[in-house]
Amino acid sequence: MAFPRPRHDIADIVRAHRPALEARQALSRGQKRVLTAISRCRTAALGGHVEVCTECGWDRIAYNSCRNRHCPKCQAAAQQKWIDRRAERILDVPHFHLVFTLPSELRPLAMRHPVEIYNALFRATRDLLLELGRTRLRATLGLTLVLHSWTRDLRFHPHVHVLATAGGLSIDGKRFVHSRKDYLFPVEVMGRLLRGKMLEALRTLRRKAGFPELSTRAFGRMMATLAAHKCWVVYAKAPFKRSQHVLSYLGRYTHRVGIANSRLLDVGPGHVTFRTKGKGTATLHPVDFLGRFIQHVLPDGFHKIRHAGLYATPTLLEQARALLPARVESEAPEPPSDEPARCPHCGAPIQRIRLARAPPPEAA
Repeated sequence: MAFPRPRHDIADIVRAHRPALEARQALSRGQKRVLTAISRCRTAALGGHVEVCTECGWDRIAYNSCRNRHCPKCQAAAQQKWIDRRAERILDVPHFHLVFTLPSELRPLAMRHPVEIYNALFRATRDLLLELGRTRLRATLGLTLVLHSWTRDLRFHPHVHVLATAGGLSIDGKRFVHSRKDYLFPVEVMGRLLRGKMLEALRTLRRKAGFPELSTRAFGRMMATLAAHKCWVVYAKAPFKRSQHVLSYLGRYTHRVGIANSRLLDVGPGHVTFRTKGKGTATLHPVDFLGRFIQHVLPDGFHKIRHAGLYATPTLLEQARALLPARVESEAPEPPSDEPARCPHCGAPIQRIRLARAPPPEAA
């Protein structure tokens, strides 16, 4: 089934308002590359091909994608490939969806030092879950963690989504220990552990000459405020019972960008209106919209999808799989046909002709 193309495109907003954005604030090289990639995606600038019918003359131009991980038009194919790769690895057990959120007091620091703070959040989340698995279930869990940094209205809000197996391989490796069907660990306990591990990580980073913009007094005040929270925010959803549901659900999170073109409701010279949560909407000036959008550009080379426990250790994963009931394999998909593409009008074979990239604009 073909879905209609969205009426509006973030690429058009970038092309029209990037100069005003750059006049207002300095952009990093990574942010500039992302905006350039989005503005060139599926245009003649990246080349492409023409599909031509050998009989009736019907033709269609298809331009290449930029494949940038922040581009809203380039994630569907990448998402499906990721799901296909993970399908053979995921255990056929229920999985819990957990969300671990960075407190608002740490967001300014995360904007200035994203690699350090994001890595600390990943490690704290991973370590507390594996620790609880060992102490409460006497087992090693399987974890997949995904970083997001936005709210539905594109504000900066770093948090880690986790898909955790409902149980794990026993410490002695002899059995698979199942958790309760509706419960993994208390959210209050996870929140307190997250607080403790993040505070220790911040102290370690500070000792290594981190956060030079903070005086000793300012750092101490921030740490006291963070410690005063009894427990940090952790959210837990009911588990997914089937592994395929887990993959389909997680795939939406792994390859989601801050906003998709489909959420744009109206775009004009002085406004961008987009859907937020449910029936809610938000309206921003296009320059403000781009300013929020680029907050979520990840540092170069940063991995926003990580695996831990069973999903990071092939030998333990295979041990766990061997202790579970054999998965009922679905019917194998038909192998791809070697038949050439056919014209949608007359059914004759289609010839593909490669297009060269358009030359870059001359320097002013």
